[in-house]
Amino acid sequence: MTPDDTDTDDLENRTPDEMDLDELREEIQSIDREIVELIAQRTYVADTIAAVKDEQGLPTTDEKQEEQVMERAGHNAEQFDVDANLVKAIFRLLIELNKVEQRDSR
Repeated sequence: MTPDDTDTDDLENRTPDEMDLDELREEIQSIDREIVELIAQRTYVADTIAAVKDEQGLPTTDEKQEEQVMERAGHNAEQFDVDANLVKAIFRLLIELNKVEQRDSR
């Protein structure tokens, strides 16, 4: 468990009237940074995949793989009780951005 996990757990165990607005906003800022970091990591891996596809003469688009990503996104959303349609929309955007970058790099 990281220090951030402890902070989040502490926030989750408090009622809204026990929470400080600035403290909550700081938590959102931390989460936003983590989201951007994960998007950057995902983009790096997608770029590496593009290079491998290029070396192997494979097409940029792999519809079967995209379907699997979307299924995982929906499953993960359900596990965390998040709207699956929202999560899938975000992943569709990520996939499209990665495909554009892959096409541009070829």
